[in-house]
Amino acid sequence: MSKYILALDQGTTSSRAIIYNTDAQPIATEQKEFKQIFPKPGWVEHNPIEIWESQLKVARDVIIKSKIRPENIAGIGITNQRETTVVWNRETGQPIYNAIVWQDRRTSKYCENLKSKNLEATFSSKTGLVLDSYFSGTKINWILNNVDGAKEQAMNGELAFGTIDTWLIWNLTNGKNHITDASNASRTICFNIHTMEWDQELLDILEIPRSMLPEVKDSSGKIALATELIYKKIYPITGIAGDQQAALFGQMCTDTGMAKCTYGTGCFLMMNIGDKPVPSKNKLLTTVGWKINGKTTYALEGSVFMGGATIQWLRDGLKFFKDVAESESLATSINSTDGVVVVPALTGLGAPHWNPDARGTIVGITRGTTSAHITRAALESICYQVNDVLSTMSKDKGSNIQELRVDGGATANNFLVQFQSNISSIDVLRPINHETTALGAAYLAGLGVGLWQMEELKTKWQIDTKFIPNMTREDADKHNELWLKAVERSKNWAS
Repeated sequence: MSKYILALDQGTTSSRAIIYNTDAQPIATEQKEFKQIFPKPGWVEHNPIEIWESQLKVARDVIIKSKIRPENIAGIGITNQRETTVVWNRETGQPIYNAIVWQDRRTSKYCENLKSKNLEATFSSKTGLVLDSYFSGTKINWILNNVDGAKEQAMNGELAFGTIDTWLIWNLTNGKNHITDASNASRTICFNIHTMEWDQELLDILEIPRSMLPEVKDSSGKIALATELIYKKIYPITGIAGDQQAALFGQMCTDTGMAKCTYGTGCFLMMNIGDKPVPSKNKLLTTVGWKINGKTTYALEGSVFMGGATIQWLRDGLKFFKDVAESESLATSINSTDGVVVVPALTGLGAPHWNPDARGTIVGITRGTTSAHITRAALESICYQVNDVLSTMSKDKGSNIQELRVDGGATANNFLVQFQSNISSIDVLRPINHETTALGAAYLAGLGVGLWQMEELKTKWQIDTKFIPNMTREDADKHNELWLKAVERSKNWAS
C-alpha cells in the first residue's frame, strides 16, 4: 500500500497543503490567500480563525484533489510563518485578539525601553536573538496589557499562547494538544537555547505567566494525533518546523557551513552551525534549526523583512503591473536602473542593520525614471539585502560561504537569481523543487513516521540551475557601495 505525507504550509499571505509521495515528489497542491489587516502604520495583523479555516480547507481539498485514499496518509508535517502571535481562551478556543504578525512593529518602543534597562545582553545570551519587535515575546506582552481583562485571565491560567504551528495543532486536535517544536520556541525570545527550556527570568521581565506557554517537542517524531481533517480519520502529526528551519532542512543543508536563502514575503538566510549555539559577533541571530531524536542542530540566521512583499507592493500599492511575474520582463526591458536605488524599509530594516525606524526610500530619480527603472531597482534591492546578510554571515564564519542554495516563489525570476550571484560573487544553486519549505516539513514528517531515513533524503535533493557570477568583483563593489549609501538615507526616518 502506497504511503503519502501531507504537508501543511501556513504562510504570511496564504495557507497551502501539499501531498508528497514516497519519492518526496508533490502530487497535489492547494492554496488559499487570506486577508492582511493594517490597523495603523507599522501594524500588521491576521484573523486567527481565518488562518485556521483556510488551512483546514486546503488540507481537505488537497486530499480530494490527489485522489488518494485518506488512510494512506502516513503523517502530517506542519511548517508556519514564525513569530506571529496568537493568544486564545483555553475554554472556548477563541482568540482574544487578532494574530500579531512577525512584520508588526508596534512593540518597537517597548523593546527600546528594555534596552535602556541594559537587558539586551540578558536576552541575547540566552536566546541568541536581538531585542526587536520581530519576536513573539513582546507581542504577548502587548496583548496582555492592551486587551481588556487579558492580564487577569492570563494570571488565572485561562489563556494559551502559540505561534501558528501551536494554534493549528490546538485546532487539529480539538484542543487536546498545546505544543510547539524547538525551532518555533526558539523564535519567541522566551526560550533558552542552551537549556532548551522556557526561561523564567525572561518570562518575568516580559510579565508572561508560564502557564500560557506550550510544551516544547522535537521537530520530528510521533508528536500528536490530528482528529479534524476529513472523513474523521486520525492522522499522526510527525513533523513541525518554523518555515525557515523547514526550508534549511528541505534544502538538505544538514552539514555544518551549508547555507540557504528563502525568497518569500521576506528573505531569510540560514547557515547550519552544528550542535553548539555559537553566538554571532555581527548582529545575526543564533537559533534552533531542528531537534531530532533529542539532538539539537543550530543555525545562524539573518532576516530581510521585505523580499517578495516589495514586488507585491509595486503590484498592489503602485499598480505597476497586475501579476508579479510581469516584474521580470519589465525589469529586463532596460539595461540598468540608471542610478535609481530602492530601499524597501517599509517595516524597518532587519539584519544586519536592525533599524526599526528606517522607512522606504527611492533615491536617484530623474525625469527619465520610469516604472521599469523602479521595478528593476526593487528586484535588485532584494538581492542587496540578502548580500548584506551573506557578507555578515561570512564574517561570523571566518571564511566565505562557497555556495548558496535558494528557494521560494521569487526564485522563479531568473533576473533576480542571476543578480544575486553577480552582486554576491557566489555560485547560487536553485533546486528542481523551489518550494522547499513545505518539502522540509514533509521530510521531517516522513522521518518521524519512519517513511525515510536521513541518508536517503540527501539523495532526493536535486539541482535545477546553477547561476555563476557574470559581473566583475569591482563592478559588484560599486553597486554595493551605492546601495549602502542609499540605506543610510533611509535610517531613522520615523524618529
